[in-house]
Amino acid sequence: MTALAVDTWWLTGRRLKALVTQPIFVIVMLIQPVIWLFLFGSLFRRVVELPGFGTASYLDYLVPGVVVMNALAVNMWAGIGTLEEIERGTLNRFLTMPVSRSAIMNANVVEQLVGTTFQSAVIVLLGGLAGATYPGGPAGVVLLMLAAVLLGTVFGALSNTIGMLVRQRESIIGINTFLLLPLTFLSTVFMARELMPGWMQGIAAFNPLDWAVQAGRSALSADPDWGLVASRTGWLLALAVLSVVLSTRTFRAYQKAV
Repeated sequence: MTALAVDTWWLTGRRLKALVTQPIFVIVMLIQPVIWLFLFGSLFRRVVELPGFGTASYLDYLVPGVVVMNALAVNMWAGIGTLEEIERGTLNRFLTMPVSRSAIMNANVVEQLVGTTFQSAVIVLLGGLAGATYPGGPAGVVLLMLAAVLLGTVFGALSNTIGMLVRQRESIIGINTFLLLPLTFLSTVFMARELMPGWMQGIAAFNPLDWAVQAGRSALSADPDWGLVASRTGWLLALAVLSVVLSTRTFRAYQKAV
């Protein structure tokens, strides 16, 4: 095992231990997606009767969207954690230790990955208990969670980048508030693409949130479009790698500035 992997493992364990000591945080983060799942699932359950919607159960349609939207919403706040570590001096203390600099940022990404996976699994389970069906089986669920994790990595790394650049909570909160709902509603989270206005369909085609929704929803279907799943997942992977690289480069710039 390389020094980078060892350092990443150690730093990730440190962050996860802190998370385990505050389980209420995980519970609170699950409240909003549960509200979206059951409130919107009940409110819009008859929307599937619209011609062209293409599915018999709105809950089946909604679960993948809520999983992906939750991954976006949770990881967009990663920069707040980075900012808190800067303010407490924790990040600077790590810079004086014999640990890989890349591992410091990798640990943040891995922590978000673990949290996103856990929350996605809970949402899928709750959806199943409420009556949602997953014709794609376990493989479809795994691919949905993979798409959610990749999307979370994209926005978690970008949030860390912003946190190190602006170093202000208000800026991170403002950016997150500005982006969350437009990204959500300019996608197929709640509405079938065929029923969206043409200009919204055009924007959705370039929306990473919609890529994750399409990949996960297709993988969960009875007849997956594997070409679509592979292409959307590939785009997310490429964007995730670019975001992590950007975050790492920003961290190195921060290191030189302190």
